[in-house]
Amino acid sequence: MSEPIYLIKLPHLKVLNANALSSPLTIGFPAMTAWLGFMHALERKLNNDYELDVQFDALAVISHECNLQTYRGPGDFVNSIIGTGNPLDKDGNRSAFIEEARCHLDVSLLIKYEDNEDSPINTAVLNKIHELIPTMKLAGGDILSVEMPQRYILPDGYNNAEKIKLFNSLMPGYALIERRDLMMEAMQEGQDAMDALLDYVTVNNQCVEIENSDESKKKPFEWKMQRKTSGWIVPIATGFQGISPLGKAKNQRDPECSHRFAESMITLGQFLMVNKAECPDEILWCYAQDFENNLYLCEQVQPKHFTSGE
Repeated sequence: MSEPIYLIKLPHLKVLNANALSSPLTIGFPAMTAWLGFMHALERKLNNDYELDVQFDALAVISHECNLQTYRGPGDFVNSIIGTGNPLDKDGNRSAFIEEARCHLDVSLLIKYEDNEDSPINTAVLNKIHELIPTMKLAGGDILSVEMPQRYILPDGYNNAEKIKLFNSLMPGYALIERRDLMMEAMQEGQDAMDALLDYVTVNNQCVEIENSDESKKKPFEWKMQRKTSGWIVPIATGFQGISPLGKAKNQRDPECSHRFAESMITLGQFLMVNKAECPDEILWCYAQDFENNLYLCEQVQPKHFTSGE
């Protein structure tokens, strides 16, 4: 029998103006680095402000609603970002600025933590978490509200009453998971990374003739939309790759740590109906480092295995 899984559920965080520019190439749901960064910031605040000793290991993001702030007028081919134009200049006019993509979110978070007898997660700690969250930022956005956090202890993480109760409480919701396997499969067939990514997110439209037994009538047509594979596949940003040696930079944020320039790592992800996961580990993300290849990533704790046609 596997070890018990200890989880904290943060239900229905309402976030205003979260950063939707998840990488230089993608717009939409915030990058996974933002979500794990929030978990890390919450852990540090609990330990520093309340002198606790909690350790958060992994996090799952379940989306209930993502309202991307874009607009497409009649006859427009592409969407435009709805910008706020802040701050105005001294004459009250909009100053030149780089447009910032924003989204409003309703998400629930699952945080996996280490059981600690010296600093257990109890009702008092959950109340402190509930007090702290509205004072924090999430993906650059303001947290308007959050329901009372809850604690779950799953005996083995798989099909049991507590797991079913937890997943049902998160419905309707879609958990963001990684689909790196699709990228690897396409690249093994000879495609480069960008072509592989675009191939899976492209929607193909096809005009199909409808069969009609009445030959005297003109045969009607219909449009069909199709993607390369089933599922809600999206591009996601999951970390960074260093592109310069470690060193020191002028006016760097932390003078004690080494600095390096990096670029975003983009791969494919999927929004999966949360009740289709067999265990929490299939939707949990954690930090992973590959110093040999200068990679600083967010990875799945236990990637979900997909069968053909799923």
